[in-house]
Amino acid sequence: MANTSGLFTAPSVPSLRRMNQPSIGIYRSGFCSSYGISKRVFCSSTIEGASGISASESRVRRLVSQGCKLVGCGSAVPALKISNDDLSKIVDTNDEWISVRTGIRNRRVISGKDSLTGLSVEAARKALEMAQVDPDDVDLVLMCTSTPEDLFGTGPQIQKALGCKGNPLAYDITAACSGFLLGLISAACHIRGGFKNVLVIGADALSRYVDWTDRGSCILFGDAAGAVLLQACDSEEDGLFGFDLHSDGDGLRHLNASIKGNETDHAIGTNGSVVDFPPRQASYSCIQMNGKEVFRFAVQCVPQSIESALEKAGVTCSSIDWLLLHQANQRIIDAVANRLEVPQERVISNLANYGNTSAASIPLALDEAVRSGKVKAGHTIATAGFGAGLTWGSAILRWG
Repeated sequence: MANTSGLFTAPSVPSLRRMNQPSIGIYRSGFCSSYGISKRVFCSSTIEGASGISASESRVRRLVSQGCKLVGCGSAVPALKISNDDLSKIVDTNDEWISVRTGIRNRRVISGKDSLTGLSVEAARKALEMAQVDPDDVDLVLMCTSTPEDLFGTGPQIQKALGCKGNPLAYDITAACSGFLLGLISAACHIRGGFKNVLVIGADALSRYVDWTDRGSCILFGDAAGAVLLQACDSEEDGLFGFDLHSDGDGLRHLNASIKGNETDHAIGTNGSVVDFPPRQASYSCIQMNGKEVFRFAVQCVPQSIESALEKAGVTCSSIDWLLLHQANQRIIDAVANRLEVPQERVISNLANYGNTSAASIPLALDEAVRSGKVKAGHTIATAGFGAGLTWGSAILRWG
């Protein structure tokens, strides 16, 4: 089991000379070493024992003082709305059955001229407009999706469509419903490494991988895109307080969309040629999910992860302004909120209108909450993503 901690600490600057390029992470204003040294660096204009430090050590000192903050958000959804009543015409179900078990009443599905890339670009532009940042000032685009419209990724196409003339780096992150959260932490790491403006997009079109004859899964998913702009700032303004990330590959059996069996023309081998070659064109199966096991996993692991992130951030659950979870199922959202003792009026949910939009769900819900005036500058948010992999994680952050 992989376990990435959000508790970031750092050795004192002189000790860096004795280390052989350790991996690093970030926690608010500090760096951490993979060697497990637990001495925290507090940023200030001077560092004890730093006289005569090398250029590389000076660089580390500057990076330690680099924070990041959320300054813009945006979202976009397809035009086609599919209600529970619409689904009842193609599978044996009804509005009450779906809404009682999931909290979902409608979802959006890509069709016609809509595309995942187009929705992602629209969401990204809205985030840039809110942040008042020109596309040319974007240093990095992180496209968090498990359903790209090109096998080799969609990030560079979004960078092109935005008109970023400086050819900033753009790449995809694949982690399904945890994707946006992992993208957010990755963006923070890049900012600590010297980037200034990082665009994080969560977008998925799971409707393309749904078995629309399976009433247990087709009722859950919808398509959407959401984006945020993460910007470098002084450590005193840092808006990422702590995080907690995990994965467990053993959970693949509970939630997957695996590549279909590698079928070949076995007759090819009868004439002495290579058997089982060439392979036929690959494709993926529809989403396969054990709903009960995924529910059990979520209600157990997500609260633990949030509590861990809160502890690392030095924040109590009672002091957060909002709880924002991946919008998978209202029963999961309610169960996690109850365990954390967060009242319903401090829980953000738009699941009823969009269903489970995978990597898009957190930024989509955040964007609506910000634009409606619910989430205001300075508010502290505990957020968590969880899903296929299995992967899960949480972050404690401040908006604005």
